[in-house]
Amino acid sequence: MSASAGTGVFVLSLMSIPICFLLNSLIYNNSAEAFFFAGCSTVLILSISTHFMLKKKAPVDPLFYVFAVYAFLSVVNLIIGLEQDNIIDGFVTFYLREANPHINTAHGHMISYWDGCVHYLMYLVMIAAITWGDSYRAIGLYWMGSFLTRAIVYILGNAVGKYGTQVSPLFLLHMLYISVSVWACLRIFSQPSTREVQLTSVQEAERKSLLHRPLDLLFIIYLIPAFAFCVFRGLVVLDGSGEWCQAYTRQYEPYLKDPSAYPKIQMLVSLLYSGPYYIITLYGLMVPGCEWMTDLTLVHSGALAQAQFAHIGASLHTRTPFSYRVPAGGQLVFLLVNILYALVPQALCYRCCSRPALFLRPMPDKKTE
Repeated sequence: MSASAGTGVFVLSLMSIPICFLLNSLIYNNSAEAFFFAGCSTVLILSISTHFMLKKKAPVDPLFYVFAVYAFLSVVNLIIGLEQDNIIDGFVTFYLREANPHINTAHGHMISYWDGCVHYLMYLVMIAAITWGDSYRAIGLYWMGSFLTRAIVYILGNAVGKYGTQVSPLFLLHMLYISVSVWACLRIFSQPSTREVQLTSVQEAERKSLLHRPLDLLFIIYLIPAFAFCVFRGLVVLDGSGEWCQAYTRQYEPYLKDPSAYPKIQMLVSLLYSGPYYIITLYGLMVPGCEWMTDLTLVHSGALAQAQFAHIGASLHTRTPFSYRVPAGGQLVFLLVNILYALVPQALCYRCCSRPALFLRPMPDKKTE
């Protein structure tokens, strides 16, 4: 299949820039010049993208069209994040004034940037894979973990946080987006795996003891304190009365007590899902033949990357009240611990995907007559 359809999606996603400017100008500025400029740009980009997308046979995979729309929305989210931080102006001014107040929180800022950068790249990669006829299950599972964590924390945080009573009809539109995304996740998960490993490689990996796999041993050593850190932060947001909980909150992460409730929900989600994950992964690294390890690490690494990006950024962002930001004296420890907590699962995911022989079961050779 030609890659022109994927190119058309990329061009189409950029059309969100003049469209945002156009709508904002019509509603907020009421400027004839702005309307003319945005209208001409929109028509031009729409014509080019339509030419690319209809030049060849359109893809039959329905997720192509879902990701095309999501790529468009990701650019919109990037515009929202940039305008929230006063880097640009005049694109979504009216929307920021009229939309749900949740989007103007520090957490809302960070998920706008994540969706506008990381998710956007993943959508383009998956669209390219579809147009070329390649498998996109691995990047899809990574996106699944990132999306599900973002959705769970954002929805529950909106419901129980200080803005819980200020839900607008736009929230119902967001639920439609969630529903379509869950369907996309299920469709990605149901795709067959394309891993191909030689039988000799599987048998050789199974014969090695843990002491002869030093990298896996290091990951096991890491998983134990990671589990403890996950449980500890869960106890902190549950108002643990221990002296360590109080000291940690005061010196390193006062953002855990932010009334927006996003950090509290995030730590509880981590406690309920990441905690069991660390225990299961310990088993998977020690016992050969756990075929679910690769998929599990892909989903979890995507989830943790999104969660830590939002948490670290919101803890330091100026939109967070000063009393809930990381104190200057604790920033170095805060950054080292949280960045390490985010990066090591990415390395574990890479190890499982690049060398999956340990996690596969040898298939018996077929007897030939």
